[in-house]
Amino acid sequence: MRRRPSEVSIALSFLLAAAAAYAQNTVPDTLEQRVKACAACHGDYGEGLQKRNEYYPRLAGKPAGYLYNQLINFRDKRRELAIMNYMVAFLSDQYLAEIAEHYAKLQPPLTPPSPRAPAEAMALGERLVHQGDPARAIPSCAACHGKALTGVEPAIPGLIGLYPPYISAQMGAWQAGKRHAMKPDCMREVALKLTPSDIAAVTAFLVAQPLPADARPAAADSLGSLPIECGGISVPKK
Repeated sequence: MRRRPSEVSIALSFLLAAAAAYAQNTVPDTLEQRVKACAACHGDYGEGLQKRNEYYPRLAGKPAGYLYNQLINFRDKRRELAIMNYMVAFLSDQYLAEIAEHYAKLQPPLTPPSPRAPAEAMALGERLVHQGDPARAIPSCAACHGKALTGVEPAIPGLIGLYPPYISAQMGAWQAGKRHAMKPDCMREVALKLTPSDIAAVTAFLVAQPLPADARPAAADSLGSLPIECGGISVPKK
């Protein structure tokens, strides 16, 4: 049976209205919209989240080169975390670089300092962070991560404003071979020389430090040569 012109007009009007409504509700295809998938764990602005016994690190304000290298490490499974390995498995180098640059430009508040640990632990932590332990060939944290411990451009992360369990968990991951960097893997080399007491002391000292007014990474030329050879200290690819 043939439809009458009025029925065709009504149907066409309905379809046009539906299409217009759909167009108004279409999700914008922007990088900001795409990285909302990251917000469930890392926060709306990459500030990092704590959920019960789970701790998700801050992404915002970290050097773009560092974030890029970590995304590559997850994609290539040098770092093992199922959800991250899955999410970046098929993403290109250029796309990962764009994500890294997006988060590097954000500057949300850092995690407030935690209560100070016993004096003995604090003293050990301060010594390892600022002086290292030459007798055990352990360089200081500041020698690579900067005097202010806010990281160094283009690819060395800051160590302050992080959750205590996250710091100790990453050191444990390097010791256990669950986390790797590009070779030579300097952090694994350092981590293997640290005792559980060392890691606890360094963590306690770092999380007790006051937050600087300017938490941005230091300039690339603010350090001399690194005390240990590290892979992956490079600018993200374009």
